[in-house]
Amino acid sequence: MERNISHVVIVGGGSAGWLTAGLIAAEHRDRHGPTLRVTLLESPDVPAIGVGEGTWPTMRDTLHRIGVSESDFVRACDATFKQGSRFVGWCDGSANDAYYHPFVLPQGYGETHLVSGWLARDGRVPFAHLASFQPHLCDAGLGPKQFGTPEFAAVANYAYHLDATSLGVFLRTHCVQRLGVQHVVGHMEGVDSHEDGDIAAIRIRDAAVLQGDLFVDCTGMRSLLLGGHYGIPITAVGEVLFNDRALALQVPYTRADAPIASYTRSTAQEAGWIWDIGLSARRGVGHVYASAHTSDDAAEAALRRYIAATGGPAEDSLPAARRIELNPGYRRTAWHRNCVAIGLAAGFVEPLEASSLVLVELAATRLAEEMPATRQDMTLLAERFNDTFAYRWQRVIEFLKLHYVLSRRQGDYWRRHRDPATVPASLQAMLQLWRHQPPSRSDFPRSEEIFPSASWQYILYGMGVRPQPRPARRADDPTAAESWFGEAAAMAQRMLPALPSHRALVEHIKAHGLPRI
Repeated sequence: MERNISHVVIVGGGSAGWLTAGLIAAEHRDRHGPTLRVTLLESPDVPAIGVGEGTWPTMRDTLHRIGVSESDFVRACDATFKQGSRFVGWCDGSANDAYYHPFVLPQGYGETHLVSGWLARDGRVPFAHLASFQPHLCDAGLGPKQFGTPEFAAVANYAYHLDATSLGVFLRTHCVQRLGVQHVVGHMEGVDSHEDGDIAAIRIRDAAVLQGDLFVDCTGMRSLLLGGHYGIPITAVGEVLFNDRALALQVPYTRADAPIASYTRSTAQEAGWIWDIGLSARRGVGHVYASAHTSDDAAEAALRRYIAATGGPAEDSLPAARRIELNPGYRRTAWHRNCVAIGLAAGFVEPLEASSLVLVELAATRLAEEMPATRQDMTLLAERFNDTFAYRWQRVIEFLKLHYVLSRRQGDYWRRHRDPATVPASLQAMLQLWRHQPPSRSDFPRSEEIFPSASWQYILYGMGVRPQPRPARRADDPTAAESWFGEAAAMAQRMLPALPSHRALVEHIKAHGLPRI
């Protein structure tokens, strides 16, 4: 007999597990309460990784969708605002080598080819500073909204920086108390299967089995269900993206009123890069690197030098960095039978551009919105899900590789990144086209692209690419581009005196909250 889907079991907590639980539970309810049973099994023996501290603007929609207060979220998760990323030293490592990838689209994007106007100025002003007002807000240390701007609304598009461990705790409380998610604390010891191979139940140490109809694997890189039970392999991408280690440190501010950067700072190193994320009480700083090109000790020494050089404590006054092993890759089949992997169980490449949590959001939202009614429906939906997320992983890998392949830095690590043998063929084809034309929506035909074509333009031209001449087209109008540049500059001039400092905004929210819509 056809099995109906009435009980979803999520194995694993942390950010991935509780975001998934929240999105499913919020979607499947009516005015009387839950219409689908959601249970999350969380082991007391497995700590959360807790280093994914950067998000994309999609997180605002996710938090709003599951019904949390943005003010409560900021307070509970030591959250601050992120308006994009600033890349330092990625082009050639020279003294003034820096550019932004902001979240606001270029002014007039889609109306004309802005790059033609930028080239008419000989590219003297960085592309993002000319085409968008947001880099100017970041330079000035301002927040993306005013004290009176309602929760989740924005003056300038934004995401968050947050304490990832606190996020899991915050979401757990909300999901259990407000959304009716059942929380089971116990350690998974095995899997019971139906005769057809579907998972029937999870065996729990010192407890009864946990039966369900659909199982979501949020057990992190161990992937106990999809990888461990079903043996679905990881598609390795270490020949494209080489970073396989990370070191992480929590760095206190030297004074309580220190400015908070409203962007992720990514600084290129000899064999990797360093992230720098500002929360209200501390900075989260870490070094992502390739073990084939540097040693763990050398990487930690570089991290400590960076912290000391950027206003942190002296190199020898910090504790040992937390070391994390990375295995760059993803599962092409993330949904197998009645098991879906979300989060690190589905894959991870590297933390550049904060793609990890946004993939959790997209996968959990897709599952919540397309929850199968029966087991028969599940097979059809799984095929579509796998096709979509295999595409998304490929796009993420290509976008991250773009940052490396355009670099002119020297050293074996950077030269290897430029080796055509390490560059996906689809990225090589796009780079060939972009020698003469800017990235456009036609290059990315699917809906809900993680990185829209505007993001590719910000990286391409931030890294110093100059398109080669071609016969002029109607959209290649420097005069029209200049008009949009003027509008971006005018918006910046209006916003600069009107927005509070980033720290002042965060402190105001903690003390008084934001208006609720």
